[in-house]
Amino acid sequence: MTLSSSAAIYLGLLFLLVCERGVELVVSRRNARRAFAAGGVETGRSAYVVMVAVHALFPLACAGEVLFLMRPFPGAAGFAALTVTLGAQALRWWAVAALGERWNTRIIVVPGVAPVTGGPYRFLRHPNYLAVVLEMAAVPLIHGAWLTALVFSALNAALLAVRIPAEERALGRPYAEAFGDRLRLLPRGPRG
Repeated sequence: MTLSSSAAIYLGLLFLLVCERGVELVVSRRNARRAFAAGGVETGRSAYVVMVAVHALFPLACAGEVLFLMRPFPGAAGFAALTVTLGAQALRWWAVAALGERWNTRIIVVPGVAPVTGGPYRFLRHPNYLAVVLEMAAVPLIHGAWLTALVFSALNAALLAVRIPAEERALGRPYAEAFGDRLRLLPRGPRG
């Protein structure tokens, strides 16, 4: 099997995404420790284990489909998918920055703490999950891995169907009151 230059670049991009996830995990662990020290309570642990497995397999599936099914670089569509991927990363880190020490990859709620309503949370309830939705679709399509995009988008949708309601229940009434006018994954347009 000969590795094309576009496939090599794509594998390099996947490696950078894996490194970014490593940084996220370090930040998440630090913030989780702080949340627990402040009296935080965790929920949704069983779904979290499944989420970790899906996210760990995702870059492997992307690479595997490109290498073993010899997916060609799709030209303009690949560059469009790269643009969406970069936008998703920017949205993710905007959400992480807005949440600050409260952000982590688990559902840990510190009682009595008001919800964050700034940054991308001004526009929608779950900007980080929107970033993941975009990423699951776009990252594979950068190099034509449409099967991975379909499978992992479906897996992610199933996970989010469990995770988002669990998180919203854990955040409780203050969250519901603060975010009742915002959509979960899409920003609302101007009010008329």
